[in-house]
Amino acid sequence: MVLPEGSLDLPPEDRGVARVLLGLLDATARTGPAAPDAPRLLRLSEIRRGLLRERVFQDPGRLLLRLKRRGLLEEDLGPRGDKVYRLPAVAELREGLRDSLSRTPPREAPFSGGYRPPPDERQEIEGMDTAFLLHLHEVLEERLEETLRFGREFTLGKLLDYCRDLFGEALYLDIALGLLQQYALADVPLVAPGGRPTGTTGFHLALFGPPGTGKTFAIDDFLRGNDRTGVPAHGLPGRNRYCGGITPAQFLRVGSYYQGRTFNFIVPEFNDWFKYRGMVEPLKLVMEQREVKWETTLGTIGPYTFRSYFSVNYNVRVLGNTAWESTILDPNFAALEDRMLLRFHLMTRERFRAVERSAERLELGELSFDLAERIRDHLTLVYGIQSGHPLARRWAPRGVALSRGLYQTLREVSERSLARNPHPRFSPRLRSRAVKLAAAGALVGFFHGDRPERTPLPVHREEEALARLFYQQEIDAREGRLASAG
Repeated sequence: MVLPEGSLDLPPEDRGVARVLLGLLDATARTGPAAPDAPRLLRLSEIRRGLLRERVFQDPGRLLLRLKRRGLLEEDLGPRGDKVYRLPAVAELREGLRDSLSRTPPREAPFSGGYRPPPDERQEIEGMDTAFLLHLHEVLEERLEETLRFGREFTLGKLLDYCRDLFGEALYLDIALGLLQQYALADVPLVAPGGRPTGTTGFHLALFGPPGTGKTFAIDDFLRGNDRTGVPAHGLPGRNRYCGGITPAQFLRVGSYYQGRTFNFIVPEFNDWFKYRGMVEPLKLVMEQREVKWETTLGTIGPYTFRSYFSVNYNVRVLGNTAWESTILDPNFAALEDRMLLRFHLMTRERFRAVERSAERLELGELSFDLAERIRDHLTLVYGIQSGHPLARRWAPRGVALSRGLYQTLREVSERSLARNPHPRFSPRLRSRAVKLAAAGALVGFFHGDRPERTPLPVHREEEALARLFYQQEIDAREGRLASAG
């Protein structure tokens, strides 16, 4: 078969799909039969995974239909309902794609408005939704019994032990907090003893301290994975929106696309957002999940309501021992800190050694992330159930039951601190974050026991102990802040 000249001329929106498809064909040519024209197969799921890896969020359907009409693809139905495409003329298809991609696409006209137009965030969301859907589908179709068996025995203690075995006593809790926030992202109700919902599990997470203490690893590399360093993803597929390099004004525009949806926005170097004046107030509205409307001389953003959460890190200046001060000059920044679950990374001798040792073991290939896939499958299934995903409707979502005992445990911690210092530097909201952390730990045990499906999940002693530890450590961190730091 010889393609007529120009028969695969591609519109700009299909070039990304064509590039990924060509890469898959080149890979099969290296590993497939020796004859260049031998029939080969490509699964639609394989194509979609290739698109996700390359962060191409266009629908491949249009290009695949064009290739079918040209006789370059033959569609069939594979196992488990996955579409399969037979390739009767691989050499011609590769030549046609390569020729079309070699042509220079038309240049976009420059934008002359006050704000640059945001990227196509709908395609970004569509790509994330596809990533989550594919992973949930794989769990349900291929690994369900294994995941349920794992979930019946998986506990908060085992999650903490896994993080401790990987990163040591000085670092494990920072890593675990990021993972527990992923469980909490389902945003299920917190149920009071009388049966009334009084909140939800979701919370904003902030890790702060001097540079080099492992903050970015905890909220990004460990959750989304890092191919360059060999760290597999542990967090939710398709529910973490990376915001490295984005400005706060761009974020406020992009946030309007997420109305009615819950995602996690990962913001490394949160300090950079406060080089711009006037950012605290709109971001405070965002974190409180209230209506956001931001008016400037260049235009108006909103109104919209943001239902997602943040994982951020930012640097502070340590002034010896446990004393520290913020490097963010905006005096109102403390209002944002008050709305996040905060974790202070103090560079002690123990932490330095732990960070150094973890980096050494990672570079030498000595870290065994043996539970990564099972934790991610369990997290995906729990989230799918708790968020009411149609594929997981065989299970009922469940809230988390609050108890007076949990509050009494935390009150004992705060009373001891108040006895030492009659002028506390920590907010009462810190206890609410500790409660949410305990509730996130309870979600780890979603598949435990024989409780009726719709009863709220209890908070056990393991979860109470974690909340107590976090609360005490963060009260100590707040008391180390200089009073002049705002």
